[in-house]
Amino acid sequence: MRNTFASTFYEMATSDDRLVVVVADISPAGSIAQFRNEFPERFINTGVAEQVMIGLCAGMAQKGLRPFAYTIATFSVFRPYEMIRDDLCYQDLPVSIVGIGGGVSYSTLGSTHHAMEDVALMTGLPNMQVLAPCDPVETAAATRWLATKSQHPAYLRLGKAGEPDISSNAEEPWEFGRIRRLRRGRHTAFLSYGPILARLVTIADRMESCHGLSPTVINVSTLKPLDLDGIAKVLRSHEEVVVVEEHVPRGGLASYVKELAWDIRASCALKCFTLKDEFLHVYGAHEDLLSAHGLDSDNIAKALTIHG
Repeated sequence: MRNTFASTFYEMATSDDRLVVVVADISPAGSIAQFRNEFPERFINTGVAEQVMIGLCAGMAQKGLRPFAYTIATFSVFRPYEMIRDDLCYQDLPVSIVGIGGGVSYSTLGSTHHAMEDVALMTGLPNMQVLAPCDPVETAAATRWLATKSQHPAYLRLGKAGEPDISSNAEEPWEFGRIRRLRRGRHTAFLSYGPILARLVTIADRMESCHGLSPTVINVSTLKPLDLDGIAKVLRSHEEVVVVEEHVPRGGLASYVKELAWDIRASCALKCFTLKDEFLHVYGAHEDLLSAHGLDSDNIAKALTIHG
């Protein structure tokens, strides 16, 4: 996903000199390195100074540029949070913050590099938009939208690398602010966002082949503004709704769906799977961390009410 963002941004920047990148002590690679080499006047590395990164972007936006702040998610959100709130959101400036490695993607680097609470923090800010595409194809679409249409601060939450394409054959196109059905079915509906959505596609395949069911798989790639009407229709039209997210239990999609389900008096069975509300002292690959948090496919599948 990060490579797709970089290549898409580079492609657009070649014909739009308003696009600039400000990074904070991250080594440019791939198309971002190509962008830096071809357009050095539009590339700034602030070093370990994330607050400065956000401040620079605010000033650039006030001068009519379209800046992107780009670094690892924990450092793009947590360290400069006050500047994001006051410099960007308070002034409602069109700056895009790109967070690489949402959730526990940077598994072996430990909790200092795990962005487990970022959605809660960013959706809580007035004027902030939050996008979390599920694969490289959606990453390209979201990047183009941010570069050309967004008029507000935005947070683009990405995975790291190697994510599979799961949306090319979706029955609905990607659209900012709308849920997207990757697969339309009955009985059970899966709601999720980001790379972890790929494992729900796998579970849906298993339910179809083993139990003759055809679950609905829905991507909620825009977390703010949240498509409440679209989600309400899902809650009303399915017997079972399952929310899965690589984020802590509070302040993310699970919290919002539970609140909406209560407000509309939804009668469906509602199950939510999230990261645990704790720092786990587990060392391993990304898959190992997800399993330790209970987000492995087997654990999710076993908890479903409807098995055919």
